[in-house]
Amino acid sequence: MTTTTVPLPSTTPSETPASPVRRLLGVLPGMVLLFGIGLLGKALEALCTYLRVKHHFPAPHIEYVLWAILIGLAISNTIGLSRWFRPGVATYELWLKLGIVLVGAKFLMQDVLHIGGLSLMLVAVELVLSLSVMHLLGRIFKLPPKLTSLLAIGSSICGVTAIMAAQGAIEPDEEDTSTAIAAILTLGAIALFTFPAIGHALHMGDQAYGMWTGLAVDNTAEATVTGALYSETAGRFAVLAKTARSAFIGFVVLAYAVYWSSRGQAAVVEHKGRFLWEKFPKFILGFLAISVLATSGFFSAGQLSSLSNLSKWSFLPAFAGVGLRTNLRDLVGQGWRPLVVGILGEIFIALITLGLVYWSYNHGVPR
Repeated sequence: MTTTTVPLPSTTPSETPASPVRRLLGVLPGMVLLFGIGLLGKALEALCTYLRVKHHFPAPHIEYVLWAILIGLAISNTIGLSRWFRPGVATYELWLKLGIVLVGAKFLMQDVLHIGGLSLMLVAVELVLSLSVMHLLGRIFKLPPKLTSLLAIGSSICGVTAIMAAQGAIEPDEEDTSTAIAAILTLGAIALFTFPAIGHALHMGDQAYGMWTGLAVDNTAEATVTGALYSETAGRFAVLAKTARSAFIGFVVLAYAVYWSSRGQAAVVEHKGRFLWEKFPKFILGFLAISVLATSGFFSAGQLSSLSNLSKWSFLPAFAGVGLRTNLRDLVGQGWRPLVVGILGEIFIALITLGLVYWSYNHGVPR
């Protein structure tokens, strides 16, 4: 998978920062590409449905979510992504977080507290097991210690976001960071195609599958997409479980920062409370705020419907971004050991979380 760092232009006293208009023009081409791919995915889904229903043509039954990913993959792995599009494509995370915030309108607060409480309990178990297994596999395959830390952080919390949060805290080599990100993105791409098939094979309910996806898939974008590929309801619960998982990012990164600073290999964290607040994903607060407002009756039925539509429009460019940032050719240059460690660790986590979800839903969790 590709991780591209675009160097910022140096600023001299004679230079002035780019104006808001220039910054907007800089991201506009990539944003147009994101929405264009998303809309093309919806058009292809509608076309296939029309051909199947009206003309009985054996067109594939593929939802727009997967179409958007496949189109993005085709672009990134053939002609590639021009530098003119990269700043705008990078905004896919902003659209993803906005979509997650708006999804809060579909959850009443009592559901968030009940299902979210279950998620927190399951996440705590997943965290301990994931961190332990990743470090064990890292030792077995003799990975560099900080690369192992990054893989453990990324696989236990929220993928690339967690790795980037940890990068400044534990000060790894740049190669370790890029390798960990590549491995996590690879595993996320694999999950897109394997998790829905497993869910259907096991006849999992939408809520149970969504919870499993949110617990087992690393990256927030891939977890959201993998849930949505199963059903809209599964996608919502994947977001809820993943949001609960993301809430732990500050604590995990802080623990690693303290550990590596105690070994003299990272800067000392002087203000731990400020550190936690800086690392805490603020979109979670937005998700909870929208849920509280929806529960209190602040929104009318029409407004709730509008928020639901807005969340779908926000996820549209996010889904396209998942495919555009994935370059399969770069897997060859990353080496096999980090990927093997990641795959073995993810298989273990997927099986454990699947068992936890099955146990939970057989002991009175409402559906």
